[in-house]
Amino acid sequence: MRYDLVIFDNDGVLVDSEPISNRLLAEYLTELGHPTSYEDSIRDYMGSAMHRIHDLIEERTGQRLPADFDDVFHVRVFAAFERELKAVDGAADVVARLAEGGVPYCVASSGSHERIRVGHRTTGLDRWFDDGRIFSSQDVGRGKPAPDLFLYAAERMGVAPARCVVVEDSPLGVQAAVAAGMDVLGFTAMTPVGRLEGATRLFSDMGELADLLI
Repeated sequence: MRYDLVIFDNDGVLVDSEPISNRLLAEYLTELGHPTSYEDSIRDYMGSAMHRIHDLIEERTGQRLPADFDDVFHVRVFAAFERELKAVDGAADVVARLAEGGVPYCVASSGSHERIRVGHRTTGLDRWFDDGRIFSSQDVGRGKPAPDLFLYAAERMGVAPARCVVVEDSPLGVQAAVAAGMDVLGFTAMTPVGRLEGATRLFSDMGELADLLI
């Protein structure tokens, strides 16, 4: 094994949630008077913690999003997850191989604990991720691109950052992993290669991942 800990991003890496959540985010921001296309949402918010969405809207418009923005958005997202969400093709197979091989792994996501659990329960990935393997931006003061979340996950799992590898699909996540002093494997299924600059390696098919890890 090349690493002592594999840290997975969640949205877009384990669960195919980015198309759903970015579609709904674009619709909701537009509804609130902040015209946003799906492409805008992918470019500006993919991989972000919720506080970054608030910060960017206020920075750009001088207006604050409603106090109940997060709650309303999550209600819409979770309802859509129940109808549409699937695991990323091949993700369960990779996690199963790690588990069967005794390789330590966890998930560290910008999403809330509730969002992670809803997604895992809906897709059946919950069998591989108990509470001790789930870390959220809610656990730290700053979300990605700050390194805090990945460093927190490594500390809780008892592994030095230099012995960790992060599996990410967003520019913010790659930046966070690099800042944490970790190798990062960039998943290019939804993200143009050029936007994952700084990744240690790039891959486009989850079927390739196990060979990069083991």
